[in-house]
Amino acid sequence: MATMIALPRPPFFMILFLMVLLPSPCRSADPDPLQDFCVADLKASLSVNGFPCKPVSEVKSDDFFFDGLAKEGNTTNVFGSNVTAADVLAFPGLNTLGISMNRVDFAPGGVNPPHSHPRATEAGVIIKGKLLVGFVTTANVLHSKVLEAGEMFVIPRGLVHFQRNVGKGKAVSLTAFNSQRPGAVVLPFTLFASTPPIPNNVLTKAFQVDEKVINDIKSKFAS
Repeated sequence: MATMIALPRPPFFMILFLMVLLPSPCRSADPDPLQDFCVADLKASLSVNGFPCKPVSEVKSDDFFFDGLAKEGNTTNVFGSNVTAADVLAFPGLNTLGISMNRVDFAPGGVNPPHSHPRATEAGVIIKGKLLVGFVTTANVLHSKVLEAGEMFVIPRGLVHFQRNVGKGKAVSLTAFNSQRPGAVVLPFTLFASTPPIPNNVLTKAFQVDEKVINDIKSKFAS
């Protein structure tokens, strides 16, 4: 008499199927490309996730090179810092490649204000000067350190972080992201210069201050 073999019930196959389809936790922030390159057609509207590709016949060598990070940024602003982005909007050759960079220039005492990148982890290196670099975990723990030229830092994806020039002269850092368009949520602007504005009664309750304080802060970012 033949031995009967019990087959797995259908739910087992469904679970296995889902496990195969689920993305690996080690994936980059952006989807993997399915072609050699996809130079962004910035004149086209955004597709589901990124820009449509420029026709290959229109691609030029210059699409894969960018000199914007060689130029010093203008730091004459309230923060004393300037971010020069080399993301897909400035460098279309990055489209679908899951990578981008920034140059951040700091005047003496300048600060890159608290912000986060919702779509990317950030790694950076100090090129010139001395910077205090820090980020805050979801448990409200601050990790920070003063770094000098040649030293590196990493900011986990989505966490609020900042940099401040604590040296005597100018400072420069270069940062890299595992996204072609990491995005930036800059807290002063997000909280006090949104359109339409966050209601004052929300901010006064959240920060436990009078409305006059909120209006005074909002006036500084009105432009």
